[in-house]
Amino acid sequence: MADRSRRLPAADARRPLYAGVDLGGTNIKAGLVDDLGRTLAFHTEPTHADRGPEDAAARMGRAVKTVCEQAGVALDDVARVGLGTPGPQDLSTGVILRAGNLPGWDGFPVRDRVALHAGREVTFANDANAAAYGEFWVGSARGSSSLVLLTLGTGVGGGIIVGDMNVEGAHSHGSECGHIIVDPAPTARRCPCGQPGHLEAYCSATSLVARAREALAERADGPLAAAVSRGENLTPILISAAAAGGDPLAHGLILDTARWLGIGIVTLMHAIDPEAVVIGGAMTFGGESALVGTMFLEAVRAEVRARAFPVLAEKTLIRYASLGGDAGYIGAAGLARLAHKIP
Repeated sequence: MADRSRRLPAADARRPLYAGVDLGGTNIKAGLVDDLGRTLAFHTEPTHADRGPEDAAARMGRAVKTVCEQAGVALDDVARVGLGTPGPQDLSTGVILRAGNLPGWDGFPVRDRVALHAGREVTFANDANAAAYGEFWVGSARGSSSLVLLTLGTGVGGGIIVGDMNVEGAHSHGSECGHIIVDPAPTARRCPCGQPGHLEAYCSATSLVARAREALAERADGPLAAAVSRGENLTPILISAAAAGGDPLAHGLILDTARWLGIGIVTLMHAIDPEAVVIGGAMTFGGESALVGTMFLEAVRAEVRARAFPVLAEKTLIRYASLGGDAGYIGAAGLARLAHKIP
């Protein structure tokens, strides 16, 4: 994640400037970045989804003006605004089709309403695609020609960038990597979308907790079982801590997640041949700074090496994301930059 305490002074920024807005179910994040993707200002506030989409659109517009005020620049210095929201969407019309964790937002023309309140043109994108562009532009895949981003959280998000192009698809449903099929068996786990065998059904935090409950119902011994019996909440963090403490059940659950993720990554590699695959989201088990996170990433890489074409297995970079929660607004601003430079 970018160090927000070291914001770029406006005098040092390369113009033009771009604003990025990342709409989530919990928070709205907005940032002002320069032409090199460096952050000048950042603002966040609760989404308050229950107040309705128009209220949030007005506050997102104000957030753009707030980051300009923080940086000491005029709104006219912002060439364009980028907006990332949960999908699915109709990107051509700027409408959220089904908002999921934003009840009552279905069919809302969010792009145009934010543009009205911000007073600037808005480039609209899926939030995971925006995050992917952030990692491609200035994050873990900086300098790469293409990437696949997989975000592991409550669900599994995805984004694909190829040669500076955000893969949105003909029907605004491109890069839905969490919904590729990894298990065609009749007994496959069911994804929250309702379909069986999707990657999200095996590699999300929701899935990990569900599989842990099933395993504990069959084997109620060991540190993880003891922690749950004491009343601790069963979460990926608890499972990760138990694995770090040597619990074989927790360790096996995380390795199983890595196996399914590796299968999904190989499918994407064979379809796209990206230069880099980046893994982000809340469920990275501490990332490369933690023993379990390092183990998880190496297990994913080992699964890929065992299944992918040799050239791809050898040359594709597989690493953790580096921008954290900043990827969404930075990537949204980057997509606005693209739209401004290549209208």
